[in-house]
Amino acid sequence: MLTPAVIDRTVAAALEEDAPWGDLTSEALIPENAVARADLVARERGVFSGGEVFAAAFRLTDPTIDVQLVVEDGEWFEPGAVLAVVTGGARGVLTAERIGLNFVQRMSGIATLTGTYVAEVAHTGARIVDTRKTTPGLRAFERKAVRDGGGRNHRHSLSDAVMAKDNHLAVLAQKGVSPTAALLAAKDLLPHTTHIEVEVDRLDQIEPVLAAGIGTIMLDNFSIDELRAGVAQVAGRATVEASGGVSLETVRAIAETGVDVISVGALTHSARALDLGLDVRIDAP
Repeated sequence: MLTPAVIDRTVAAALEEDAPWGDLTSEALIPENAVARADLVARERGVFSGGEVFAAAFRLTDPTIDVQLVVEDGEWFEPGAVLAVVTGGARGVLTAERIGLNFVQRMSGIATLTGTYVAEVAHTGARIVDTRKTTPGLRAFERKAVRDGGGRNHRHSLSDAVMAKDNHLAVLAQKGVSPTAALLAAKDLLPHTTHIEVEVDRLDQIEPVLAAGIGTIMLDNFSIDELRAGVAQVAGRATVEASGGVSLETVRAIAETGVDVISVGALTHSARALDLGLDVRIDAP
């Protein structure tokens, strides 16, 4: 989903927001012919993500600025590592600095947190996936970062798959419609390629859902014992996803219950920006 067009459109909007009428400070203080070299340096360990986005901030500010990426998206790095080298007109480098950093720090923070979760469950068959709890307008960026960290993506939008959650089931119950009947009717209306997932919050809801032949069942806010019982009850008839109450402290135990997928909203809504810095040197020819 993170195409060059999406990158350019979003980064251009960020640059316009940050310098709507130009960079007053750089234009007032920095000689027009000054040249800068800037190293993107890691202040802490992490996973790199957003290299092309970082480069776009400088390219869209001044097409003559050169950005050389030293590491690739998805690579772990240590403190002190140089991740990219930026060379070009000093005014443009300084103007684009903050926007380039904002994107790469945010994306690398998500990738690093994701990588930590993935490592916790590496001994199991469980996949770590994200959710739709993303920053509005930045979903494609944040989900790219999840992939760079070794995670997987859930449905990208409401248009991608059917996912009946507790509120959907509550409306059906109010109308006196059983989940099985509603899901079977939905399957008759949908293309055969459409995936269907249903969220349940009690063990007794599993069989009525499975009776409709759905593809994925989400066990929401189940205890560890309930997750084990749910996996046993599903018995391979659908993909089992665990959701709710997932943290770095709980994810290993959740994965060891035998679930196939663990969705973690914290990957995007709680990741902190990674500490990366742009060390700039200005040279006047």
